[in-house]
Amino acid sequence: MARSTPIRVVIADDDPIVREIICRMLRRQPNIELIGEAADGNEAVNLTKNLKPDILLLDLLMPHLPGMDALRRLSSDSASARTIVGSGSIGRRQIVEALHLGAWGILWKSSIKWLVPCIEAVADGYYWVENRKVRSITEIVRELLRAGKAEIKSAERYGFTNRELQILSLVTLGETNREIGDALSISEETVKRHLANMFDKAGMSTRLELAMFAIDHHLVSL
Repeated sequence: MARSTPIRVVIADDDPIVREIICRMLRRQPNIELIGEAADGNEAVNLTKNLKPDILLLDLLMPHLPGMDALRRLSSDSASARTIVGSGSIGRRQIVEALHLGAWGILWKSSIKWLVPCIEAVADGYYWVENRKVRSITEIVRELLRAGKAEIKSAERYGFTNRELQILSLVTLGETNREIGDALSISEETVKRHLANMFDKAGMSTRLELAMFAIDHHLVSL
């Protein structure tokens, strides 16, 4: 079905050659409108706030404000644009971190031929990882963690209880407190109390830090 309005896109990449290649690709697409270009992270954040695009194509290696920090700032400002992160190389941990910070797509620069399908999928409400569209973050993270094939370490030295490890797994999948409570048949307030205890034990202050801690220390069994 044809779209009634084009997908409005902002490109953020410090390499002018890369930007030009992407611009040429997008200008050939009747359902995509290129509305802005940024050469650094700060400019990307400002353009996104001011122009309110549907999609932000954001390179991770940006001057002044790296891509992950730009994502974090946009997330805290509740920007409406759906961000697709571009990178020459990105690891499993970075992918999970980007998704937790609000990214909708991860596109390797070596897979530029998938750019237009990626934009269209994200605009339609799908996530995009490994050159395919996926319905939910949970599905993506489960597959990434399974692909890591890391041996699950004993959690005893970190002081986590079995219940806390269950909650930790769901936090890593991006579940909300309410969703965690529903999954484990406990109240949302109980989830919050467990999280407060886990923050203290791990020396963390945010859910993202806790999720990254779980991945780095192989505490997540899905």
